[in-house]
Amino acid sequence: MRIAIVDYNMGNLRSVKNAFHKLGASATIEKDPEKIKTYDQLLLPGVGAFGDAMEHLKRSGMQEALLEFAKSGKYMLGICLGMQLLFQKSYEFGEHAGLGLIEGEVVPFDKTKFPHRLKVPHMGWNELFAKESPIFKGLKKDFYLYFVHSYHAVCSEDVAIGKTIYGYEFVSAVQKENIFGLQPHPEKSHDMGLKILQNFVEL
Repeated sequence: MRIAIVDYNMGNLRSVKNAFHKLGASATIEKDPEKIKTYDQLLLPGVGAFGDAMEHLKRSGMQEALLEFAKSGKYMLGICLGMQLLFQKSYEFGEHAGLGLIEGEVVPFDKTKFPHRLKVPHMGWNELFAKESPIFKGLKKDFYLYFVHSYHAVCSEDVAIGKTIYGYEFVSAVQKENIFGLQPHPEKSHDMGLKILQNFVEL
């Protein structure tokens, strides 16, 4: 199984690669869009602003490569910003079109719904309440993962496979056919995160 970790200058690539290495999986940091189609699975990481990320994907030719990969039926996982990029649009520093692989949009946390003590970004360990999905195989229905984000996805219940509460309930994991997304960082989430990545490798 050959896994591509997409390099578009917007992700913590080494920690993701190291996580796969711990699992004994073959993962390559890949920046050539022409080579993306040669991989069996794809992981789209991301740290930073949505608009900047989409601009990098467009300029590099990676956007079209990702869309073609998704159409192939091969498995694809977006994490953190990488999950948000799967949606149709985001309202982070303006309005920006995303990859459009999953219907929905990315919005800022609504601080008017927060208890006074909560702050943005949502940072640290929090509980994910999971629906049945192959990516959560062997895990309990609720477990803790590590989050760092100021925006979250809004989408239909049909694709929401995980939710988390921070001030209010928001979608923290999604699946549409062969496309998966996780708002938390599995590579920073110790055993639970490694189990999720292992499940992804074994799909």
